Amino acid sequence: MMKKRKKDELTRIKRFFNEFKTFAIRGNMIDMTVGIVVGGAFTALVNSIVTNIATPLIGILIGVDFHGLLITLPRPYGNAEPSTLGLGPFINSVITFVIVAFTVFLFVKALNRFRKSQEDAAPPPPTETQLLMEIRDLLKAQNSAGIHDSEIPPS
Repeated sequence: MMKKRKKDELTRIKRFFNEFKTFAIRGNMIDMTVGIVVGGAFTALVNSIVTNIATPLIGILIGVDFHGLLITLPRPYGNAEPSTLGLGPFINSVITFVIVAFTVFLFVKALNRFRKSQEDAAPPPPTETQLLMEIRDLLKAQNSAGIHDSEIPPS
């Protein structure tokens, strides 16, 4: 009884790893990895644009230097270093998030539109399927008209 249980467990483990191998080889894992790498590079690019271009331009328009926008908190319990709240870096992060989220939204919207156009342009069913559907419809029509097999003339 114990041998059978161990054998079943080994079979389940083998099946699990075979499923994982199929998943990884099929391309899902590779696609996901490429997406993560490209997403990381895109986020780094957006961070650079926001930190080095957008935030300084917004700062000039508003008249605030975001890099130096810090709020110093009182020293708690006699600590030598005061604590600061970095509002400038936080604002940079919010702007970066909005840009990345908007870009992802546009990408998903375009992808959904592309998928929908592919579904709309689906090819007609193959000839065999059309013939089988016609035969089915003829048989239904014969059955509803009360025609029996004996009354159908031979072809």
